[in-house]
Amino acid sequence: MQNQKKGKYRKAVFIVTYCRTANKIEYLILKRKLHWQGWEFPKGGVEKRENTFQTAKRETKEETGQKPFQIKKFNVKGRYRYRRKYPDRLKYLGQSWQLFAVRIKKGKIKIDKREHSVYRWLDFKKAYKILRWPNQKKCLKIVNSYLGKK
Repeated sequence: MQNQKKGKYRKAVFIVTYCRTANKIEYLILKRKLHWQGWEFPKGGVEKRENTFQTAKRETKEETGQKPFQIKKFNVKGRYRYRRKYPDRLKYLGQSWQLFAVRIKKGKIKIDKREHSVYRWLDFKKAYKILRWPNQKKCLKIVNSYLGKK
């Protein structure tokens, strides 16, 4: 039997999704309703025979309805434990993630109604304030700093 402390983590990606409009950057934040409630950016699990880059591309399309046209992979990773067991993830203790920034067009966002209830385009300060988890805030800071240098 597997040691509870060394359990399996679901491999996933965090996707800080953004658009550029008239010299400003806006971030797409989604309101989560599956597993927990609160604001987040798109994320998702890596599927079999898929690398993290492919996952970031697929999840962006699935969670926004938009095709990504710029994808940046960061050498930033982390992991977290789930606060409870979820019926669709019983074999996992939590998720390990890789950070990506994905640029999409600012247009109509088609959210997955099973996972999210609403979306917002926000500037950095508002997005940072509304995000719930420290790892998400850290990722947003990293991407915002990178985009500010471009």
